[in-house]
Amino acid sequence: MIYRKLGTTNLEVSALTLGTMTWGRQNTEEEGHAQMDMALEHGINFFDTAEMYAVPPSPDTYGKTETYIGNWFAKKKNRDSVILASKIAGVGLRWIRGGEGIDRKNLIAALDDSLKRLQTDYIDLYQLHWPNRGSYHFGQFYKYNPEPSNTSEVLENFEEVLQTLQEFVQKGKVRHVGLSNETAWGVMQYVKLSSEKNYPRMVSIQNEYSLLYRLFEPDLSEIALREKIGLLAWSPLATGMLSGKYTNGKIPQGTRWTILKKHNQRNTKQAHAAVDAYLGVAEKHGLNPVQMALAFVTSRPFVTSNIIGATSTEQLKVNLDSIHITLSPEVLADIDSVRRDFPIPF
Repeated sequence: MIYRKLGTTNLEVSALTLGTMTWGRQNTEEEGHAQMDMALEHGINFFDTAEMYAVPPSPDTYGKTETYIGNWFAKKKNRDSVILASKIAGVGLRWIRGGEGIDRKNLIAALDDSLKRLQTDYIDLYQLHWPNRGSYHFGQFYKYNPEPSNTSEVLENFEEVLQTLQEFVQKGKVRHVGLSNETAWGVMQYVKLSSEKNYPRMVSIQNEYSLLYRLFEPDLSEIALREKIGLLAWSPLATGMLSGKYTNGKIPQGTRWTILKKHNQRNTKQAHAAVDAYLGVAEKHGLNPVQMALAFVTSRPFVTSNIIGATSTEQLKVNLDSIHITLSPEVLADIDSVRRDFPIPF
């Protein structure tokens, strides 16, 4: 396993993170525990979860993933072996504190509830799952429309959030803080406030990033490198699309797309054409397409860790083995060629 510094901290996190969002919906608690066991055995020391999980979110699955992880900690007595990341949900989910946004009141409630479910007294990395003002992730890229008239209110909220996070750090409930699904402007405003007022500094940003979704470049990637706020890349296989499992209109039973029928922004003609092209690159160079896609993300200089998820230990093993793949200049050149043909396929 490869290990990297988490932002400006002294934590060394594995270059692959175990993603957990399917536990409680597509995976049972027993299966989640088996995945955590396997991940640790392969050198992964970084687990990512959220109060919102399992996904797709619903009142019935809310908090299940954290509960499964907490039960595993209680059974294994190994909390110190894991660098644990979780997140507070943003505005909009009515079953989570009435759908209210991220502010002092909701931060306090969310953190206390997560700690109880996780059966721990601290979280290593506490993240803001998405901004109160909205996000261009989750299929909203073409509709995202910043509203500058509320800038002063947004910045006041940023300061309230940082003040509250500072209290968490001082009390030992949180070690470090990070962002998720944030924009370049949002990241730099947090950096500015932290610098000016000595608040906790954001050490990471968890945004979507894959061969099919490279909106992190170039602006956020420069921020990640220059400000040491590395990317924790989510959906590096685009919900499994880059494995080729959905080619020719197939939606195999039990896959994620069987439960994304109402909202699946990735299911476009351009995305399928791009996948076919990337599958061709993998075949040309004798690579497993899953491992090629993951190795590409992990190798990017602005990526701190690549969040891999799976619904079986067999899939997880393939994902884990991607850490041993080094992409040649020829492979990278072919990937670049496909990207130029399909820069934003969904």
